[in-house]
Amino acid sequence: MAAPAEFIKFIDDNANKFIARLGEAVAIPSVSGNGAHRPDVFKMSAWLDGQLKSLGVTTSLVDLGKHVMDGEELPLPPAILGRIGDDPKKKTVLVYGHYDVQPAEKSDGWDTEPFKLVVDEKTGRLIGRGSTDDKGPILGWLNVLEAHKTLGLPLPVNLRFCFEGMEENGSEGLDDLIKSETARGNDGFFGGVDCVCISDNYWLNSRTPCITYGLRGLVYFKLTVSGPTRDLHSGVFGRMVHEPMTDLVLLMSKLVAPDGTILVPGVEDLVSAADEEERAIYEKLDYSVEDVNDAVGAPITLSDDKVTVIMGRMRMPSLSLHGIEGAFYGPGAKTVIPASVSGKFSIRIVPPQTPELIEPLVIQYVEQEFAKLNSKNKLKIENLHDGRPWVADYKHWNYEAARRATQAVYRRDPDLTREGGSIPVTLTFAESLGVNVLLLPMGRGDDGAHSTNEKLDRSNFIEGSKVLGTYLYEVGAIKA
Repeated sequence: MAAPAEFIKFIDDNANKFIARLGEAVAIPSVSGNGAHRPDVFKMSAWLDGQLKSLGVTTSLVDLGKHVMDGEELPLPPAILGRIGDDPKKKTVLVYGHYDVQPAEKSDGWDTEPFKLVVDEKTGRLIGRGSTDDKGPILGWLNVLEAHKTLGLPLPVNLRFCFEGMEENGSEGLDDLIKSETARGNDGFFGGVDCVCISDNYWLNSRTPCITYGLRGLVYFKLTVSGPTRDLHSGVFGRMVHEPMTDLVLLMSKLVAPDGTILVPGVEDLVSAADEEERAIYEKLDYSVEDVNDAVGAPITLSDDKVTVIMGRMRMPSLSLHGIEGAFYGPGAKTVIPASVSGKFSIRIVPPQTPELIEPLVIQYVEQEFAKLNSKNKLKIENLHDGRPWVADYKHWNYEAARRATQAVYRRDPDLTREGGSIPVTLTFAESLGVNVLLLPMGRGDDGAHSTNEKLDRSNFIEGSKVLGTYLYEVGAIKA
């Protein structure tokens, strides 16, 4: 069912107004992983709650309690639960998004101030932290609501909203809220939901829209090696004592091979090989080795075979080394032996892998490798947070509605993809609510989420808002 022409026209006519509102959202540095910015995350929740209320949504801010981060007890940002429409003859769609963002400083290498939305008129890029992840997509839903409210159009479905402020830091507190509400059945907030739509991922490239039916899970580890009670002078103590940094670097070198193979025994054995039918899905995708090279700025793919490269992102596990804390970092030459250093790494996991299966394999292996060093230092390994992988039925009517909506707006079939990133709440919704979950991305593959100069293209913001609205009409037309 096509969206009304006046809806499409309203989105086009109000593009500049919508971009200005995105600028307001980007200006709030709602960094959930930095305690100093926790008040800004609360400010963002209040701003978003006010926007929803002004568009006719009945909302409640749910207190999720407190947590400890970097040794400090902090209040968790509230979950925003909103509802509009209660027509029993209409389907009910649950929309999820997050209003927190990754850290960003101009000194990280940004060309612009990260928390000031910059509109590049020449390229159409809307540059700013959170523009594509995930404030732009959330505001796409607000654009849809504003169009219907202003035009006096009834929404084709009942809508429920669940927006959180901790997605970039493990979604703490949200799983418990979802499970407690679903335990209340039809009396709970999620009672009567027919499907879920999440817009928090991206096209494979900058050309072809997609819909996504799978995500990798994540297990994030921290290795700490400690020895002396304080930092030491290498000229005094070098080659006299076991050095924590030496041990840590050796341990981290044992985790993954240069070709991407995970060296932890048993991890890759859990995953079966793809059959010909599955390989055919990857073969059809509008994505190439050149796209990867263009995205990263250098010809460094692990393979020259398109399907192998794509499967490395979509259906194979990966292990990445992220950084070392406690070591000297900065200009100059500081000849220090750090007293304690921590290395961080994560494993992106795929079905049938789970955190419960992966964690003991990693801990046992790391402890065995540390023992081989015969070091007198001490080792500590922690699982900082994790999430299970998710795969949905892409033949469900929810996906058919998204496909038709994408066709209507972009005049082409979307790619059908699995994604390499992780959104743990996706699986929680699927299992707790027992309904189909869809990922319907707004942004492009070159948006640079989590990176410097994050952007959302103007066309994706505006056309993407049309897709979200049209999707609701397609869902509303389904009789199943």
